[in-house]
Parts: sequence; C-alpha cells; structure tokens
Amino acid sequence: MWVVRPGIPDDLPDIQKLASVEGSRVSTLPRDEEKLAEKLEHSRRSFAGDAGVRNNERFLFVLEDSRSGRVCGTAGIDARAGNGQPFYNYRQDALIHASHELGVSRRVGVLYPSHGLTDSTLLCSFMIESLLRDTDAFELLSRARLLFIAQHRDRFADNMVVEIQGVRTDTGAVPFWDSLGRHFFNMDFDTADDYSGVLSKTFIAELMPPNPIYVTLLTDAAQAALGVSCDRAGKTVTVLEQEGFRRGHHIDIFDGGPVLQARTDALKSIVTCLRMKCRPSEEEHGPGYLVGAGTGPAFRCARSPLHEHLDGTAVVPVSTEVLLGIQSGDEILVAPL
Repeated sequence: MWVVRPGIPDDLPDIQKLASVEGSRVSTLPRDEEKLAEKLEHSRRSFAGDAGVRNNERFLFVLEDSRSGRVCGTAGIDARAGNGQPFYNYRQDALIHASHELGVSRRVGVLYPSHGLTDSTLLCSFMIESLLRDTDAFELLSRARLLFIAQHRDRFADNMVVEIQGVRTDTGAVPFWDSLGRHFFNMDFDTADDYSGVLSKTFIAELMPPNPIYVTLLTDAAQAALGVSCDRAGKTVTVLEQEGFRRGHHIDIFDGGPVLQARTDALKSIVTCLRMKCRPSEEEHGPGYLVGAGTGPAFRCARSPLHEHLDGTAVVPVSTEVLLGIQSGDEILVAPL
C-alpha cells in the first residue's frame, strides 16, 4: 500500500536517487546532497512548528511503499511563495500600437517582470517514479498536500499557485530560456535552474532586465512555448485542474511554463473533506476515499475503502488504521476521489 508522510532525514538517499533520474528534475529539489539534506531539515522543523522557521515554512512530503519502506515520490508546499524574498514571474499582457495617420493598429504581447504572486502558498517539488505516473499513487501524492493544508488551514495563504514545467525539446533545449534568459545570465538553463533551487532568487532581479519584454522580439519557438507545459506535465495539470486550479496571466521566469492559480478555500479536496471519527473493520472492500490523519510530523494520507456508519463514523479497514497510525475513535479527514 502507498502512504504519504512528511519526509525525514533518513529519506535522503532515496530522494537523492529519485532526483537524479533523468526526466524527474524539479527546480526546488537540488541534486547536491548537502543542500538536499538542508531542505529536509528545514522541512522537519516546519512540520514540528519550530518558531525559528515561522513565516518561512517549507514542507516536503514523500510517497512511501509501505511494504518495502522505499520512497518513490516527493511533493512539497512552500507556505509563502518566495520565502521572505520576492517570488518572480512574468505577467503576460498586451499593448496597442496605433497610428491614426497611417490607419494602423496592432496588438503586441508584452511580458512584465512581476512578483505579484509573492506570499501565495506554492505547491512544488512534485516528482514520482515513471512507472507510477499512471497509477493511483500519482493522485494520492498530489492531493495529500491539500488534506494537510485543510488540517492546518491557518498556516497557509488564501491564494495558491503552482509552477508547471515549460517546453523542453528532445535535445534538451529550452526555447524560452535560450531566447531570453541566456542573454542576461550567461549560463545554461540547468545551471540557472540549480541556482534557483539552492540560492535566494534575488539573483533573478539582479540579472534579468527590469523592463517589459516585447514578445515579438523572441524567437518563434520561444513565442510558441509561452504558457505551454511540457509533455510530461500533462497528468499533473489534469489533476490540479480537477481540483480547481486555472491558468492565469503569469508564466515561469525561466522556461515560460504556465503558472496555475486558485483560491485555497475553493479547491475540491478542501471543500469536500469531512472530519469524522474512525471505526475499524475487517472488511477490505468498498468505495474508495482519500483519508488523512494526524497533525504536523504525525500526518499520514492514503487511499482507502470506507463506509459511513449510521452514527456518522467512518468505518475503515484495520489495515488502513495501521498504515495511518490511528486507533478507533481518532479523528480523520475524508475526501472523495
């Protein structure tokens, strides 16, 4: 069975191995062992409610195969995008260039440097083993974070954003970066991406032009990539859109990928989840639900059969109670699949 739980320092080898696999790269998880260990420690302190990281909480969850204990995926939450620094994106807009004398009017796309999404809650660091992308584990890993937010609502913002990876060609080229960012950073995309995951993003403000960028000055390939997600992100986008996320006017400042936005309290998992008392059962069949339990470092989430009893309690298999570390009478969060 699969369970989503907070990451711990002992997960470092599995996460590092997962992050090094080709195609599973995400900007918020560095491949460097020391930096990754620092992120796990910061996450541990965030789950524990450590006052030293208050207002800079960053949570990293892992997908664990309960049979082997192996970590097969990660998913993160930054309670405040930017973590005390500006959170940079480009905002897409347009200008009208017109001449009455010539009778010419043209609408021109413009990219404005923006940090208007700063302090929104950011979903990040999602990666999963390729063999699990078309399984139930994928949705579990993505949505478990939302049950954690529902369980600790006061720790998160009213708005939520997700940066989706942008277009990358079969040769590894990133059209948007190659047409724009490379000219100002003098480094390839992977190097800049690594810096963004390890360092403060203030280096973006220091090197990127502060002026609006006319879209027509970009290459055709870069223009075609604006707000377009990479092929591998298709299922990620589908799951998030089913939750209620929608594409806004912002794009990623590095690869031009879309930024999805939503009101936290309007998301499906948060709106539909119910708090119920659990009761054990030997029955292993029934309608499937997302079930979360515990708070802080004790949080666990899994898919499970569940029946609602006449007295309003949730009847779950004994195996689910063991997996989530709960006992009869404990409160759980239940959300429909």
